[in-house]
Amino acid sequence: MKTHHLADGTFKNNYLESIDKPFSKLLKWRWNRVAPEPVAFPMADNDPEFLKNNRSEPTLTWIGHSTLLLQFEGLNILTDPHLTRRASPVSFAGPERYMKPGISIEDLPHIDLIVISHNHYDHLDRLTLEKIHQKQKDQPPRIFVPLNQKEWFEDLEIPNVVEMDWWEEQEYLGWKIHAVPVQHWSGRKLWDRNQVLWAGWVLEHPKFRFFFAGDTGYSNDFIDLGKKFEGFDLAAIPIGAYSPRWFMKQAHVNPEEAVKIHQDIDSRYSVAIHWGTFAMADEPVDEPPKLLEDALTQKGISNKHFFVMQHGETRSLQFLLR
Repeated sequence: MKTHHLADGTFKNNYLESIDKPFSKLLKWRWNRVAPEPVAFPMADNDPEFLKNNRSEPTLTWIGHSTLLLQFEGLNILTDPHLTRRASPVSFAGPERYMKPGISIEDLPHIDLIVISHNHYDHLDRLTLEKIHQKQKDQPPRIFVPLNQKEWFEDLEIPNVVEMDWWEEQEYLGWKIHAVPVQHWSGRKLWDRNQVLWAGWVLEHPKFRFFFAGDTGYSNDFIDLGKKFEGFDLAAIPIGAYSPRWFMKQAHVNPEEAVKIHQDIDSRYSVAIHWGTFAMADEPVDEPPKLLEDALTQKGISNKHFFVMQHGETRSLQFLLR
């Protein structure tokens, strides 16, 4: 049995026996919590028609939170697609988006490939995935998910799903897709903790290597990742939902730790994700980019090499091509 597989069918992290988040700690945090005030960040203008027709220009669009649209060599890739109002099992309560998606579901180009990091509601959104499925019934995207997540899609009658364990590899349309370990946990109910695996994703093309961290605490997994792949052209690294540290540290990096990941994996460039969309934690919602700038300055790293995007911004990736 692999070391991250437990005898009861659940999973654990490589460098931490368990994420210490019992219900009592959740109640303590919620009882004392003062939710941060929403901020209206600038929304970039993008061109949906360009994105729909683009088959040659490599681009990256930040739709919000952990949702990125990566266009490369004619392939359209989505990470953790969430384009609806709430990160919640119900429509009337739970974390509510204070910045609208940078692209609507209707304006998305045809999606070829989706990667899902884990099953928390701000990363695995049923409504978004159902709407993409309805829109592309004749040509559904290939969806890569961590181990034990496929059944959830089958219950929704969403096809073309591939389940992967850490360090497994698949090939798809000229890309190598790797599921890799990160430090997190899973669960959508009170009784299903860690029954589904969580993962980061490495997408390799002959001209380009991309790492999507999803959601993670800091661990030596990133040193291992750097040794395995010998560097990345671009990484998507979370910078938000880190406060209070006594509750969030094991599962969510802060900006300083995000910079350490950038260094550990030897990424030429990184983009900040997992901030500025939902008030998932206690830090002011505009704090993560400020602390990221401070951390980069302390390490002597240019903010061009670990950059922050506006919601809806599309950026050319020509500068990344090897």
